[in-house]
Amino acid sequence: MANADAISSLELRSLVTSTGRLELSLQRVTVAPPAPAEVVVRIEASPINPSDLGLLLGSADMATIAAGGSPDAPTLTATVPADRLAGLARRLDQSMPVGNEGAGVVVAAGSEAQALVGKTVAMFGGAMYTQYRKIAAADCLVLPDGTSPADGASCFVNPLTALGMVETMRREGHTALVHTAAASNLGQMLVRICLEDGIALVNIVRSAEQAQLLRDIGARWVCDSTAPTFADDLTDALAETGATIGFDAIGGGRLAGTILNCMEAALSRNATGYSRYGSPIRKQVYVYGSLDTGPVEIVRNAGMAWSVGGWLLPWFLEKVGPETGARLRRRVVDGLKTTFASRYSAEISLAEALRPENVAAYGKRATGAKYLINPNKGLT
Repeated sequence: MANADAISSLELRSLVTSTGRLELSLQRVTVAPPAPAEVVVRIEASPINPSDLGLLLGSADMATIAAGGSPDAPTLTATVPADRLAGLARRLDQSMPVGNEGAGVVVAAGSEAQALVGKTVAMFGGAMYTQYRKIAAADCLVLPDGTSPADGASCFVNPLTALGMVETMRREGHTALVHTAAASNLGQMLVRICLEDGIALVNIVRSAEQAQLLRDIGARWVCDSTAPTFADDLTDALAETGATIGFDAIGGGRLAGTILNCMEAALSRNATGYSRYGSPIRKQVYVYGSLDTGPVEIVRNAGMAWSVGGWLLPWFLEKVGPETGARLRRRVVDGLKTTFASRYSAEISLAEALRPENVAAYGKRATGAKYLINPNKGLT
C-alpha cells in the first residue's frame, strides 16, 4: 500500500451533546493521500493514558453507562451531569477523535518521505485511536530495528513528561523532587531516570503494595499517603533530600498543600531563627494530572515562599524549544526497552474499547491496569 491512494479507516469518536449525553462510537473516515512531506501510518498500538480519558469520557457519570449498536459497530452512551457541562462548553456537539500517541508502520508516503515506507514509527499529535493516521513525516519518530509498535506506543507522553519534570527541576534551580501517584508507569520511569542521573526523588503512593513495588525497582524514599505517619514520613524524606519542587498527578484535595507544608516543616528544621513569614526558599508544586477532579485545597502553613501551578507537556516542549525536545527524544529512543519500557495489562481492539467492562477497567486509572488499543487487531 505504498502508493498514494485514499484509505478507508475506522476511527473511535467521542461526542458530548449540549443536552448532557456522552456518545462513543466507531466511524468510517477516508484518509486522503499524503502530501509530499506526509505519511500514512497503519496504527498497531496506542495506549489509553489518563490524559486521554478526559477527552474520551467527557466527565460523564460512568454509573450511567449503556451499551448499544452491534458487535461490529458498537456504541456507548452515558450521562454528563449538568454541573459539568460548563467546563466542556467548547467541545459540545462536536464529534472528536481521541488518542494522544501511537505507533505503527508507514504504509504510504509523499514524494519527500518515501524513505519512511515500511518503517515502524511512533507519533504524538492526537486522533490515534484509528486504523490509519496521516501525519507530517517530521512528526514521526523512527524506532530502532526490532522495535515493535507496542514497544514504541508510549514513547512520548509518559517518557517526555518524566524527563520534563527533571528538566523543569534543573531549570528552576531545585536539586530534588517529589512525585505523587508514583507507582504508575510514568512514576516507575521517573524512578529509573532519577537513579540513572543521581537525583533524589521522594515518591508518594497510595498503598503499602505500591510502596513495595517502587522499592523493588530501587526507590529509596517512598511515602504511603494512607499511613497514619504519612506527614511525618514525608517531612523526614524532604529534610533528607532537600526536595523543594513536586509534581502532582492527583490534582484535587489537600495533597498539594500537604506537600508544601511538609517542605516548610523540613526547611524549618535547619532554621537559625524565627520568621513569621517562614523560609525564604521557594517551594513549588505543579499539578499535571486530575485523578481527583475536585478543587485543590491549600491549608496555608507553608510560609510565604510557595506556589501551586499547572504543568502540561506540550507547553513545556514549546517553552524549551526544538533542540531540547530532540535531546529528550533521543534519550527515550536509547532507553525504550529499559528506562522507558511500558507494561500493559490488556491489548484491545477499537470495538473492545467500547465494551462497558473494559471502560470500567481502564476508566479507573488504576496502577498496573494500563490498556493498549490496537486499532487493527484481528485484521490482516
